[in-house]
This record gives sequence, structure tokens and C-alpha cells, in this order.
Amino acid sequence: MTSETRNPDNYCYRHPDRQSFVLCQRCMRTICPECQTQAAVGVICPECLRDQKKNRTPAQKRAARRWGRGAGSAVSFGSGGTRGMMVIFVITAVAYLLQMAGSVIPGLDIQSWFAFCAPYEYPNLTGTFQPWRILTAAFVHGGFWHVGLNMLSLWMVGRVLEPMIGTGRFVATYLLSAAGGSAAVAVLAFSTPVVGASGAIFGLFGALLVIGRHLGANVTGMYVVLGINLVIGFIPGMGVSWQAHVGGLVVGALVGLVLTRTRRPKQRTAQIWLLVAVGAFVAALFVVPVLTGYVTLT
Repeated sequence: MTSETRNPDNYCYRHPDRQSFVLCQRCMRTICPECQTQAAVGVICPECLRDQKKNRTPAQKRAARRWGRGAGSAVSFGSGGTRGMMVIFVITAVAYLLQMAGSVIPGLDIQSWFAFCAPYEYPNLTGTFQPWRILTAAFVHGGFWHVGLNMLSLWMVGRVLEPMIGTGRFVATYLLSAAGGSAAVAVLAFSTPVVGASGAIFGLFGALLVIGRHLGANVTGMYVVLGINLVIGFIPGMGVSWQAHVGGLVVGALVGLVLTRTRRPKQRTAQIWLLVAVGAFVAALFVVPVLTGYVTLT
């Protein structure tokens, strides 16, 4: 037996017979998988988790009660992970790297394949509706600063919103908001080439705004940020799609309203169906260009 295996520091302090090399991020004691609770960064032990719950502010306790996370919850309010946000980061980064590679690899034109929807910008698009563009437009961007600022915004709102509502709801909000941005472009400016995650991110801000007001938080600063960004979209020559911003914001706020009204476990089925209804409403908007005769479905 090696000296490493005999070292008591390599065993869980609550279960001395279980070897582990994972440390609590607060007290730095060794804990086994059974004693680990996922925190914002790393894991914490049961004792530190209890201390964290005791030290919560009144606003955090009120938020935990309203969102159905009582004292017996495994993770306290605001300490959940951000796996969904990281997956979106990775997909967007890969898409941008492929866009860069397309500048040197003939035939690899990611932006023209996935933009929504630019019949006059790219020769291979003729105005025919191609449904994958509804979502893929949120993962391609017009340049380094475009993708960089969007990912910074995603990080700012995602690290707050995803731990509050969970990964599944966060990803659903992002995708529905992205679709909402595309729907607004389809109805109001279909021939305009649109790329970027701005509509989806405005949707996340809209959801966070509604949820924050429901929890009694001070959201004045968020109003200012949203107002400034919306105004920028209306400035001529900025090259910003205000339609996508508004569409994403409206759909995101609607999703946030659904989540606040169906937060209890027994309302899970109602929540799913209401989110499906939001998706159906967004999908119905894409029929408008068809009814006007601008595009044909394939």
C-alpha cells in the first residue's frame, strides 16, 4: 500500500472508508460523491451547504420560497450550474471558427447556409423558406466584435438566470427567443439578412426582467440596459436588426411570465404545455410571409 492511500486527507471526512480527491470549495475538506453538492464553482459539503442557507439574505429566502425550493432542496437558490450556457458558448464558438475557416476553404460558407434569411445577400438563397434558419441564425455572427459582445451579454444574463430556472428552461427560453427574433424579421423585414444571437439574448433579458419583478428585485438597471440597446437598433446605419431584438424580447418576456405563473411542481405539465403554446404562436408567425406570397414552403 502506498503512502498516498494511507493518507487520511484522501478520504471523505464524513465517510472515512471512502477514498476521494475532491475538496469542498469552502472548507477544503475531502468529500465523497454522496456528500458533494454542486455549487456555482465546484462542490461544497453538507455542513457548508447548511451554513450557506443560514446566511441567505431575506430576498434570497423569499426567492427560494416562491420558486418552490424549500429548506430540503439539494441546492440553494442561485447556486445551480450553467451547463446550458456553456453548451451555447461552445456551439457558437465552433460556428464562428467554421466561419473563419470558410474564408480559406472554398465552398465552406457557414454564414450563407445558416443566416435568416437573406435572398438578396447570398446567391444560393432565392427567398424560399428554409426552416432550419429560424434557429441557426442565432449561432452565426458578422464578425469578432459581434460574437464577442453577444457572448459577453450571454454570460452576464446566463450566470444569473440559468441557476434560477434550471438548465432545461434556460435552453428552452434561449431557443424560443431566437425563434421569436427570426419570426419578427420574417414578418417585418424578411428580405433583410440577419445573423447573431441578439434576439435570443434580448429574450433572456426579457425573461429575467419578468422573473425579477415577480421576485421583488430592483430591475431599474436592466430597464436602462434594455432601453439603450433597443434605441441603438433604431439608429440608421448601425446595421442592427431592431426587429430581431423586439421579437426576442417579447417572446422571452412571455416565457418568463409562463415560468412565474407555473413554478410549483404540480404545475409542471401546465408549464410544458404553455411553453409549447408559445412555440406554436411563434411558428404561426412564419405563415404571414407565405400568406402574403413573399415565400413558398419547400
